[in-house]
Amino acid sequence: MRRGRREKINDNRYFKRLIFTTGGILLVIIATFVITFIVYNNKLKDYNYSSLSTEQIADLVPNEGVFNNTVDYVEEASSDIGKSIEEAINTVEEEKAEEKEEKETTKEKAKETKSKEQTKEVKQTNTEPEKVKDPEFVMPVEGEILRGFAKDSLIYSETLEEWITHLAIDIKADRTAVVSAAEAGTVKSIKNDPRYGLSIVIEHVNGFETIYSNLLTTEFVEEGQKVEKGQSIGTVGNSAAFEIVDEPHLHFEIIKDRENVDPTIYIK
Repeated sequence: MRRGRREKINDNRYFKRLIFTTGGILLVIIATFVITFIVYNNKLKDYNYSSLSTEQIADLVPNEGVFNNTVDYVEEASSDIGKSIEEAINTVEEEKAEEKEEKETTKEKAKETKSKEQTKEVKQTNTEPEKVKDPEFVMPVEGEILRGFAKDSLIYSETLEEWITHLAIDIKADRTAVVSAAEAGTVKSIKNDPRYGLSIVIEHVNGFETIYSNLLTTEFVEEGQKVEKGQSIGTVGNSAAFEIVDEPHLHFEIIKDRENVDPTIYIK
Protein backbone atom coordinates (compact mmCIF):
# COMPACT_ATOMS: atom_id res chain seq x y z
CA MET A 1 0.00 0.00 0.00
CA ARG A 2 2.64 2.42 1.02
CA ARG A 3 4.66 1.50 -1.97
CA GLY A 4 1.72 2.24 -4.25
CA ARG A 5 1.18 5.65 -2.68
CA ARG A 6 4.77 6.51 -3.06
CA GLU A 7 4.68 5.64 -6.75
CA LYS A 8 1.56 7.70 -7.20
CA ILE A 9 3.13 10.69 -5.46
CA ASN A 10 6.21 10.33 -7.56
CA ASP A 11 4.08 10.29 -10.71
CA ASN A 12 2.31 13.49 -9.68
CA ARG A 13 5.56 15.22 -8.95
CA TYR A 14 6.91 14.12 -12.33
CA PHE A 15 3.87 15.40 -14.11
CA LYS A 16 4.03 18.78 -12.33
CA ARG A 17 7.73 19.04 -13.09
CA LEU A 18 6.96 18.32 -16.79
CA ILE A 19 4.31 21.04 -16.91
CA PHE A 20 6.60 23.62 -15.30
CA THR A 21 9.43 22.66 -17.61
CA THR A 22 7.22 22.95 -20.71
CA GLY A 23 5.75 26.29 -19.53
CA GLY A 24 9.21 27.65 -18.89
CA ILE A 25 10.34 26.68 -22.35
CA LEU A 26 7.27 28.41 -23.87
CA LEU A 27 7.92 31.57 -21.86
CA VAL A 28 11.51 31.59 -23.02
CA ILE A 29 10.40 31.23 -26.66
CA ILE A 30 7.81 34.01 -26.35
CA ALA A 31 10.26 36.31 -24.62
CA THR A 32 12.85 35.59 -27.30
CA PHE A 33 10.30 36.41 -30.06
CA VAL A 34 9.23 39.67 -28.37
CA ILE A 35 12.82 40.78 -27.83
CA THR A 36 13.72 39.90 -31.43
CA PHE A 37 10.69 41.85 -32.81
CA ILE A 38 11.51 44.93 -30.70
CA VAL A 39 15.13 44.92 -31.77
CA TYR A 40 14.25 44.43 -35.46
CA ASN A 41 11.66 47.20 -35.34
CA ASN A 42 14.10 49.64 -33.78
CA LYS A 43 16.69 48.79 -36.42
CA LEU A 44 14.13 49.31 -39.16
CA LYS A 45 13.25 52.76 -37.81
CA ASP A 46 16.92 53.62 -37.51
CA TYR A 47 17.44 52.54 -41.11
CA ASN A 48 14.51 54.62 -42.45
CA TYR A 49 15.57 57.76 -40.69
CA SER A 50 19.20 57.24 -41.48
CA SER A 51 18.37 57.07 -45.17
CA LEU A 52 16.87 60.58 -45.07
CA SER A 53 19.01 63.66 -45.36
CA THR A 54 19.08 66.34 -42.71
CA GLU A 55 17.05 68.72 -44.90
CA GLN A 56 14.44 66.05 -45.56
CA ILE A 57 14.14 65.30 -41.83
CA ALA A 58 13.86 69.04 -41.15
CA ASP A 59 11.09 69.33 -43.69
CA LEU A 60 9.18 66.64 -41.80
CA VAL A 61 9.27 68.67 -38.60
CA PRO A 62 6.70 71.51 -38.66
CA ASN A 63 7.72 74.89 -37.25
CA GLU A 64 5.96 78.19 -36.77
CA GLY A 65 7.33 79.82 -39.89
CA VAL A 66 6.38 76.96 -42.11
CA PHE A 67 2.95 76.84 -40.55
CA ASN A 68 2.47 80.55 -41.06
CA ASN A 69 3.60 80.30 -44.70
CA THR A 70 1.24 77.41 -45.23
CA VAL A 71 -1.63 79.43 -43.77
CA ASP A 72 -0.69 82.44 -45.88
CA TYR A 73 -0.47 80.28 -48.97
CA VAL A 74 -3.84 78.70 -48.27
CA GLU A 75 -5.38 82.12 -47.65
CA GLU A 76 -3.81 83.51 -50.82
CA ALA A 77 -4.94 80.49 -52.83
CA SER A 78 -8.43 80.82 -51.41
CA SER A 79 -8.43 84.53 -52.29
CA ASP A 80 -7.27 83.78 -55.84
CA ILE A 81 -9.89 81.08 -56.21
CA GLY A 82 -12.53 83.47 -54.94
CA LYS A 83 -11.40 86.11 -57.40
CA SER A 84 -11.37 83.60 -60.25
CA ILE A 85 -14.88 82.45 -59.40
CA GLU A 86 -16.09 86.05 -59.15
CA GLU A 87 -14.44 86.92 -62.47
CA ALA A 88 -15.96 83.84 -64.09
CA ILE A 89 -19.40 84.80 -62.78
CA ASN A 90 -18.95 88.37 -64.01
CA THR A 91 -17.78 87.11 -67.41
CA VAL A 92 -20.79 84.82 -67.73
CA GLU A 93 -23.13 87.63 -66.71
CA GLU A 94 -21.47 89.99 -69.19
CA GLU A 95 -21.76 87.39 -71.96
CA LYS A 96 -25.42 86.85 -71.12
CA ALA A 97 -26.01 90.61 -71.13
CA GLU A 98 -24.22 90.97 -74.49
CA GLU A 99 -26.15 88.03 -75.94
CA LYS A 100 -29.42 89.51 -74.70
CA GLU A 101 -28.51 92.91 -76.11
CA GLU A 102 -27.52 91.31 -79.42
CA LYS A 103 -30.82 89.42 -79.59
CA GLU A 104 -32.77 92.59 -78.82
CA THR A 105 -30.79 94.47 -81.47
CA THR A 106 -31.47 91.70 -83.98
CA LYS A 107 -35.17 91.77 -83.13
CA GLU A 108 -35.25 95.56 -83.50
CA LYS A 109 -33.50 95.34 -86.87
CA ALA A 110 -35.90 92.61 -87.99
CA LYS A 111 -38.87 94.73 -86.89
CA GLU A 112 -37.42 97.77 -88.64
CA THR A 113 -36.78 95.78 -91.83
CA LYS A 114 -40.28 94.29 -91.71
CA SER A 115 -41.75 97.73 -91.11
CA LYS A 116 -39.84 99.14 -94.08
CA GLU A 117 -40.94 96.25 -96.28
CA GLN A 118 -44.56 96.70 -95.19
CA THR A 119 -44.31 100.44 -95.82
CA LYS A 120 -42.78 99.74 -99.22
CA GLU A 121 -45.55 97.26 -100.02
CA VAL A 122 -48.18 99.77 -98.92
CA LYS A 123 -46.56 102.45 -101.08
CA GLN A 124 -46.40 100.08 -104.02
CA THR A 125 -50.03 99.10 -103.46
CA ASN A 126 -51.20 102.65 -103.06
CA THR A 127 -49.07 103.99 -105.90
CA GLU A 128 -50.86 103.36 -109.14
CA PRO A 129 -48.69 102.95 -112.24
CA GLU A 130 -48.43 106.12 -114.24
CA LYS A 131 -51.02 106.02 -116.97
CA VAL A 132 -49.71 106.77 -120.41
CA LYS A 133 -52.04 108.83 -122.54
CA ASP A 134 -53.22 107.48 -125.84
CA PRO A 135 -51.52 108.99 -128.90
CA GLU A 136 -53.09 112.06 -130.49
CA PHE A 137 -52.76 111.46 -134.22
CA VAL A 138 -52.63 114.08 -136.94
CA MET A 139 -53.31 113.77 -140.68
CA PRO A 140 -50.23 112.20 -142.30
CA VAL A 141 -50.87 114.10 -145.53
CA GLU A 142 -53.15 117.02 -146.44
CA GLY A 143 -56.16 116.15 -148.61
CA GLU A 144 -59.78 115.04 -148.70
CA ILE A 145 -60.92 111.55 -147.79
CA LEU A 146 -61.78 109.63 -150.98
CA ARG A 147 -62.95 106.45 -149.25
CA GLY A 148 -63.82 106.10 -145.56
CA PHE A 149 -63.49 103.35 -142.96
CA ALA A 150 -65.96 100.49 -143.53
CA LYS A 151 -65.52 97.59 -141.17
CA ASP A 152 -69.15 96.70 -140.57
CA SER A 153 -70.39 97.76 -143.99
CA LEU A 154 -69.43 97.32 -147.66
CA ILE A 155 -68.12 99.79 -150.23
CA TYR A 156 -67.71 99.31 -153.96
CA SER A 157 -64.16 98.81 -155.29
CA GLU A 158 -63.71 100.05 -158.88
CA THR A 159 -60.45 98.15 -159.14
CA LEU A 160 -61.92 94.84 -157.95
CA GLU A 161 -65.38 95.67 -159.29
CA GLU A 162 -67.04 94.27 -156.17
CA TRP A 163 -68.31 95.28 -152.76
CA ILE A 164 -65.72 94.95 -150.03
CA THR A 165 -64.91 96.07 -146.49
CA HIS A 166 -62.38 98.87 -146.12
CA LEU A 167 -60.26 98.98 -142.94
CA ALA A 168 -58.57 102.30 -143.67
CA ILE A 169 -59.19 105.77 -145.00
CA ASP A 170 -57.91 106.84 -148.41
CA ILE A 171 -56.59 110.42 -148.33
CA LYS A 172 -56.34 112.13 -151.72
CA ALA A 173 -52.88 113.59 -152.43
CA ASP A 174 -50.64 114.36 -155.35
CA ARG A 175 -48.18 111.76 -156.48
CA THR A 176 -44.80 112.27 -154.69
CA ALA A 177 -46.52 114.29 -151.93
CA VAL A 178 -44.56 113.93 -148.67
CA VAL A 179 -46.11 111.63 -146.06
CA SER A 180 -45.43 112.41 -142.35
CA ALA A 181 -45.64 110.28 -139.22
CA ALA A 182 -49.08 110.77 -137.61
CA GLU A 183 -47.54 110.36 -134.13
CA ALA A 184 -44.14 109.70 -132.54
CA GLY A 185 -43.07 106.07 -132.50
CA THR A 186 -40.69 103.45 -133.85
CA VAL A 187 -40.59 102.10 -137.37
CA LYS A 188 -41.63 98.48 -136.97
CA SER A 189 -41.33 97.38 -140.59
CA ILE A 190 -41.07 98.52 -144.19
CA LYS A 191 -42.68 96.04 -146.59
CA ASN A 192 -44.26 95.61 -150.01
CA ASP A 193 -47.80 94.41 -149.31
CA PRO A 194 -49.28 92.35 -152.20
CA ARG A 195 -52.64 94.15 -151.85
CA TYR A 196 -51.74 97.68 -150.73
CA GLY A 197 -48.23 98.12 -152.12
CA LEU A 198 -45.22 99.70 -150.50
CA SER A 199 -46.02 100.25 -146.80
CA ILE A 200 -44.49 101.56 -143.57
CA VAL A 201 -45.65 100.31 -140.12
CA ILE A 202 -44.95 102.48 -137.04
CA GLU A 203 -45.46 101.34 -133.42
CA HIS A 204 -46.84 103.76 -130.81
CA VAL A 205 -47.68 103.60 -127.09
CA ASN A 206 -50.66 101.75 -125.59
CA GLY A 207 -50.83 99.11 -128.33
CA PHE A 208 -51.33 101.51 -131.24
CA GLU A 209 -49.86 101.10 -134.73
CA THR A 210 -50.20 103.18 -137.91
CA ILE A 211 -49.82 101.83 -141.46
CA TYR A 212 -48.96 104.05 -144.44
CA SER A 213 -49.61 102.25 -147.79
CA ASN A 214 -49.70 102.90 -151.57
CA LEU A 215 -46.36 104.70 -151.26
CA LEU A 216 -43.91 105.60 -153.95
CA THR A 217 -40.79 105.75 -151.75
CA THR A 218 -39.72 105.03 -148.11
CA GLU A 219 -36.24 106.53 -148.37
CA PHE A 220 -36.59 108.82 -145.34
CA VAL A 221 -36.67 106.09 -142.68
CA GLU A 222 -35.44 102.58 -141.92
CA GLU A 223 -36.64 99.74 -139.67
CA GLY A 224 -36.03 100.28 -135.94
CA GLN A 225 -35.71 104.04 -136.32
CA LYS A 226 -37.51 106.31 -133.86
CA VAL A 227 -39.55 109.07 -135.48
CA GLU A 228 -41.25 112.18 -134.20
CA LYS A 229 -44.77 113.36 -134.94
CA GLY A 230 -44.79 115.14 -138.32
CA GLN A 231 -41.42 113.70 -139.41
CA SER A 232 -41.21 112.83 -143.15
CA ILE A 233 -41.27 109.08 -143.78
CA GLY A 234 -42.14 108.64 -147.51
CA THR A 235 -44.03 109.89 -150.58
CA VAL A 236 -47.45 109.13 -152.09
CA GLY A 237 -47.56 106.76 -155.07
CA ASN A 238 -49.86 104.19 -156.71
CA SER A 239 -48.32 100.84 -155.70
CA ALA A 240 -51.54 99.33 -154.19
CA ALA A 241 -52.79 96.54 -156.48
CA PHE A 242 -56.27 96.58 -154.88
CA GLU A 243 -56.66 100.35 -155.52
CA ILE A 244 -54.69 100.84 -158.74
CA VAL A 245 -57.66 102.40 -160.59
CA ASP A 246 -58.24 105.04 -157.88
CA GLU A 247 -56.69 108.51 -157.91
CA PRO A 248 -53.30 108.95 -156.21
CA HIS A 249 -53.88 108.75 -152.47
CA LEU A 250 -52.48 107.52 -149.13
CA HIS A 251 -54.05 104.37 -147.76
CA PHE A 252 -53.89 105.04 -143.97
CA GLU A 253 -54.76 102.57 -141.18
CA ILE A 254 -54.79 102.79 -137.36
CA ILE A 255 -54.61 99.55 -135.31
CA LYS A 256 -55.40 99.32 -131.61
CA ASP A 257 -54.42 96.05 -129.87
CA ARG A 258 -54.24 94.24 -133.26
CA GLU A 259 -57.66 95.41 -134.41
CA ASN A 260 -58.33 98.05 -137.05
CA VAL A 261 -60.16 101.12 -135.79
CA ASP A 262 -61.59 104.15 -137.59
CA PRO A 263 -58.72 106.65 -138.01
CA THR A 264 -61.11 109.64 -138.09
CA ILE A 265 -61.99 108.94 -134.43
CA TYR A 266 -58.37 109.34 -133.30
CA ILE A 267 -57.15 112.08 -135.66
CA LYS A 268 -57.25 115.47 -133.95
